Amino acid sequence: MTNTVSIVVYHYVREIKKSRFPGIKGLETSLFKEQVAFLKNNYKLITMEDLIDAIVSQSKLPENAAILTFDDSYSDHFAQVFPILKKWGIQGSFYIPSQMITENRVLNVNKIHFILALNSNKREIIKKIFEEVDKIRREIPLPDSDSLFQMHAIPHLNDCGEIMLIKRMLQKVIPQPYRNQLIDELFRDSVRMDEESFSKELYMCKDQLEYMVSSGMHLGNHTYSHPWLNLLSRKEQEEEISKCSQFLGSIGVNENTKTMCYPHGGYNSDTIEVIKSMGFKLALTVSPGVARVNSNNAFQLSRIDTNDITTEKFSPRNQKN
Repeated sequence: MTNTVSIVVYHYVREIKKSRFPGIKGLETSLFKEQVAFLKNNYKLITMEDLIDAIVSQSKLPENAAILTFDDSYSDHFAQVFPILKKWGIQGSFYIPSQMITENRVLNVNKIHFILALNSNKREIIKKIFEEVDKIRREIPLPDSDSLFQMHAIPHLNDCGEIMLIKRMLQKVIPQPYRNQLIDELFRDSVRMDEESFSKELYMCKDQLEYMVSSGMHLGNHTYSHPWLNLLSRKEQEEEISKCSQFLGSIGVNENTKTMCYPHGGYNSDTIEVIKSMGFKLALTVSPGVARVNSNNAFQLSRIDTNDITTEKFSPRNQKN
């Protein structure tokens, strides 16, 4: 029987409706509690060390094995998630983009989340984006606005075409440094807070992370600044990963159990070679599905979104093959 594990991924877990940002997409704390209960009853929750051992030593995982993972180091993870996991005796694996803690920056992907959450008129955002693109086009060749709309306004999962257009334009299509400048402008207009103050509210601090490590949680590498690694040179990838590893080492993370989670799911053959050379044991992707565990795919493990864990497709009985 093949070794498999359901690696569940979470991002925002908070009391969304009661928060200052009720438009943010995430999981209500009450629903997280229900999911934990469901997982306890239907899966065998294991630790990241168990998964590493299964890869390195080819040990057998229990039937219906599962791990809970949490990306981006949100303060919600300490305030909402950690107490629940500790109460139930469950290890969570938290993936940390260290620049957000050391420099009090806000990830571009999070800026985009809050731009979308705080602006109900998505067409107004699109208008501002295309106005900026018109200016950029004077210096850099870019497709016309109608072509950009056709290429990128394609619905995906729970996002309509307009939202996907905004995300793709702000995540990838608009070249740097124009992209960062536009994101920063839209973010300031939306949240009306300075970036440092917002960062301190949004992410965990170093003391909280140290406490989680001492309490048996697993902390992994999510790079320094959360870039698309597949768009960077090998040297740039090494720097991003190394700087985060140095931070994690400073808060007590075990050098012998290093794991990686690719930001945005972006990686290439250089990425895998780099993390192997640095002694990483495994890496997580955003490819959906139950992960098959062996040394050949240890650096390309699939995960299951929190919204999919109770579906027929990923139910425990469908993992038996």
